[in-house]
This record gives sequence, structure tokens and C-alpha cells, in this order.
Amino acid sequence: MSDRPFVHLHCHSHYSLLDGAGAIPKLVERAKEHGMNALALTDHGNLHGALEFYKTAKGAGINPIIGYEAYIAPGSRFYKSAGRMKDSSYHLTLLCQNKTGFRNLVKLASAASLEGFYFKPRIDKEILEAHSEGIICLSGCVSSELSQALLRGDASSMDDHLAKAAEVAEWFRSVFGDRYFLEIMNNGVEIQRIALEGCVDLSRKVGIPLVATSDCHYVDPQDAEAQDVMLCINTGKFRTDPSRMRMDGREYYLRSPEQMYAKFEGLEDAVARSQQIADTVDIDLELGKRHFPVYAVPDGGTPEQYLRELCVRGLLERYEGNDEMAPGGQLAQVVLDRLERELGVINKLGFPNYFLIVWDFVNEARRQGIPATARGSGVGALVCYALYLSHVCPIRYDLLFERFLDENRIEAPDIDIDFCKERRGDVIRYVKEKYGDENVAQIGTFGTLAARAAVKDVGRALGLPLARVAEITSMIPEELGIELDDAIEKSADLRKAYEADPEVGELLDLARAIEGLARNVGTHAAAVVISDRPLTEYVPLTRVSGKDDVITQWSMGDVEAAGLLKMDFLGLKTLTVMQDAIDLIRRHTPGFELDNEGFDDRATFELLNRGETTAVFQLESGGMMS
Repeated sequence: MSDRPFVHLHCHSHYSLLDGAGAIPKLVERAKEHGMNALALTDHGNLHGALEFYKTAKGAGINPIIGYEAYIAPGSRFYKSAGRMKDSSYHLTLLCQNKTGFRNLVKLASAASLEGFYFKPRIDKEILEAHSEGIICLSGCVSSELSQALLRGDASSMDDHLAKAAEVAEWFRSVFGDRYFLEIMNNGVEIQRIALEGCVDLSRKVGIPLVATSDCHYVDPQDAEAQDVMLCINTGKFRTDPSRMRMDGREYYLRSPEQMYAKFEGLEDAVARSQQIADTVDIDLELGKRHFPVYAVPDGGTPEQYLRELCVRGLLERYEGNDEMAPGGQLAQVVLDRLERELGVINKLGFPNYFLIVWDFVNEARRQGIPATARGSGVGALVCYALYLSHVCPIRYDLLFERFLDENRIEAPDIDIDFCKERRGDVIRYVKEKYGDENVAQIGTFGTLAARAAVKDVGRALGLPLARVAEITSMIPEELGIELDDAIEKSADLRKAYEADPEVGELLDLARAIEGLARNVGTHAAAVVISDRPLTEYVPLTRVSGKDDVITQWSMGDVEAAGLLKMDFLGLKTLTVMQDAIDLIRRHTPGFELDNEGFDDRATFELLNRGETTAVFQLESGGMMS
């Protein structure tokens, strides 16, 4: 630890979308270099980075303090007046103290997006009071209700403002008790100085302790310019626009304890109090504990028994008339041996319930006439074939079950199911009806600033000619996932422009600084999460702007790490086209079934040999054609 105790309790990462320029690993690394034993993450209005931050900090030996900078509606969160954005909410800093506080913060962040969204995701005092247990509350930045009360008017009416601020502070103290603190900042901005002096006076008057924070939006001082460009990208403004939104000053970086004490001379107790607060935080999220929904087995049986019953029934149907696999209407020993081996692994790992859930919604799709099929390693499981999840016999084609699932695997198997693109929504709707609308959501994903996107966005913010930016972008090699450092090394033209042209040098340096940071939130193309209880018990929820679909604030990896069941419902146009073709065939050949067709058509084989596979799903890429 540092000789002088201090912990950052107000810190934004790049998940404060286009308002923060700090990647979480870099923030944690710098905090550790500064000798800190804890760090808080308080992104604007969301918990997008909470789990990544928790895991990264724990791995670095840093105590993670999960929080967020909430937006508080002046009245009810449900009331959306036709006012201006700046009047629609106040800021407030909320930090989890323990696991209870984390659960409450998840509920607050979810309600802010799903119920209170108006320009920003907002909560209100009613819901804050209902979910205050286990949460530490700091009064907030200069945009908080308390600071605004202190800042209104002139010095001659300061007593009135102090009285109003005292009212605000007393309400929060009545809710949070000794977990409420007056937050003071000094990033070299005059308005912060005025608010700080007001908080000092208020603290003396009402006895609520002060805590010093630094409104951190990037990691190092030299990141200020990249942060400024991010704001330009966010607001669609040119950097040269004098009226645009910008940060005041260049001091919003992750300061060392020594720098914090230097900024708060005479208020050293407020700086040290950040460490005292951090020492009360102990969050254990028990990652990996499963919260899967339970399939209701009929007649009081066990999931293991019912899964075996479904598999035997399905295989008898699949192999009907097949003297090799089901001689005399009884499953052959080779089939039984394979089935028992697979079920043994599935039962040992505790996944019978998982397979029943997948079988259930695929069975419903079949009932509704919605084309569906598994892809990937799941096709190697006889159990998947028996349940009509896949449609290729793994015994006949010598497919490996172990590629799909083995006894050393602890995470849930991953069965990707393709559905007719036009009717995928019908299957998701069925799952919501079956397990509860509050227990099912689509999974969020983040659009990041990849190499080309970063160059284009920075070029636009700098006001460079579009043709010149397009020329520079075209010099980046056509490699999937290539980073700008590698691009400059591999492309002689790009390296020459970078070294010879100062304008291009600035463009690429800024693009490198923001490369890989989150740009926006979207909906994953396929992933759906299903839980045993309302999702807000485990994961924060939100909506994509302009859409009604509820999605998780966390990406797929974090959702799975939280122990929730992730399913891939892929919408595949190919299945729609195939079904249309089958319907046309049936007009001339009633009773036609694709499953009854063989896999040994000579003309098709010759077509594949010639590489004539344009528009044939999964066979149309250059590599597959070759």
C-alpha cells in the first residue's frame, strides 16, 4: 500500500460509453502501481463493466468496489416531462458494500433503464430507499442534487442554499445512515472549488463526514486528448467547434495518493476516509454457481429418467425400418452402448435439465412447423440426434461425442440451434411464456472501435477530408481483427504516411489511443439467457435505444460467468429458403420429407468437387471453395 492511504471511489471506464477512455485492465494496473489495495468503478448509469472489473481486480489482488454513477429523477422516475435533458436528472455516486448491496445495485440499474429512462437511465428516491441496504452513497459531483443546491444563486444568499443543501443531505442520511458521505472533488475546475467549500461548511453544520474523490475519466494525463476526441465522436461534433461539449481542464486521470493529498491540503482526513470506506467493502459474487431454470418433468419422475425415456423413444423413431440400428424394432447394442455412455457423462456433470430445456423449445418449434437444426459439435452427440436437435446420425458418420462434451468440462454444453429466420421470434416468445417473461432476455453486446472504425471516427472528429481518411483507411491490411500497431508495421504505405505527414500521425496516434474501447451497446444476434428467477436477481438489464427488446447489460461471457443459462437461437435464412423449397416440392410430391433423402447424390457430390458453392450456407467462402 501507499504510505498515505487513498482509494479512488469515483472512476469511469470506457463503459461510460464515449465519455470514458480507460480500459479496465489499464485502470486496475495503474491503481496497483500507485500502491492502492482497492478501486471503485462508477460508470455513468450502467453496470456494463462490473463483472469484467470484478474479475480483473480480483486477479490483480485489488479489492473491487462495484458501483455506478446514478442519474436521479427530480420526482418520479416514471414521469417524463417535456423538459430539457439537463433538468431531467441529478448525479449520485453509489457503491456496493457487500453481496446484498450488489443485488440491490443490479435492481436499481435495471429499473433505471427499463422504467425510468428519459434522456438517461434514471432511478428516483422511492426505489433508491427501497434498495439502499448494503450500498454506500456519496453525494455526487457538481451535477448532484446537493451540489446544485449549494451552487445556485450568489454569495449573499449562501445561508439559504446551505439550508436547502442540508435538507437534501438529511434525507440521504435518513436512508443510508453512516453510509452517506459528502463527496468533494478538485480537478482544477472553479465550480468544483465552490461546491467543495459549500460541502465543507455543510459538513461542519450537520456532521456528515467528507470524502475526497477524483472524477476519473481516463488513466494517464496524456489520455486527455483521446478522451476529448471520444466526446466529439459521442456528440457528432468537430474538435474545432467552440460550442461543443468538453471536459474542463486535463486533470481527470487516475491520480496517485500523493497527488490527491496535494490537491486537498487541509482536508487530509477526507482523502484518508476513502481508504476507510474501501476497507468496509467485501463483495463475493460466487461466480460459477448455476442458476438454470428447471424443466418440470411429468409424473414426478427425475430429469435423468425422463431424458433417457425421450432418447430411447426418439431413436426408435429415427431408426424405424433400419435393420442395422434397430433390428426387429429394438435398438442395437452399438446404439445402446453409445447412448448409455453419453447419458453417463451428461448425468455425472448435472446437465439432464439443460438437455430437457433445449428439447422442449425445439420440440415446440417442430410442433409449429418451424425449421430447426443444431450446428457445431453438438451434432456429434447421439442424444442430440435422438431429441431431434440435430439430424445426422453420429454413429453412421463416426462423429465424436467428446468434441461436444467430456467429463473434464465444468461449463454448460453449447448447443447452437438454427431456426427459420422469419419465425425465430416465435420460439423466443414460447420460451418467455414457459419460463416467465422476467426470466428471459436477449444478451447484450458491445460495438468496439476496431482499427478502421477508430480511424474513420477520429478523422471525422478532427474534420479531415473524407477522401483523405478513406485513403488512409484503405492502407490498413485486410486482416480480421488487425490492430493499428500491426497495420503500421505490415503496411509500408501506412507507415510512410504515418512518419511523413504530421496530420496522419496525429490521426493514427489518436485512433490507437481509443482502439478497442466500447462505442455502443447492441443486441447479440443469437444469444438468449434463461434463469430460474427474475433476471434482475443476477444480472442488470437494459434496452437498446429505440427498441423494446430487453437485453442484459453484460456481454455473453459475463452472463455465463454469473452462472446463467445461455442459449443460441440463431435466425438462419437458409432454413427459410429450404422450407420454401420443400413446400414447393410437396405441391408435386405430397409427403416429401427431406430427412428421408440420402447423402449420396452423385450430382451434388460433383458440384461440391467443382467448388460451385456460391450461396451454399457454410460452403461459400473462398477457403471452403478451395
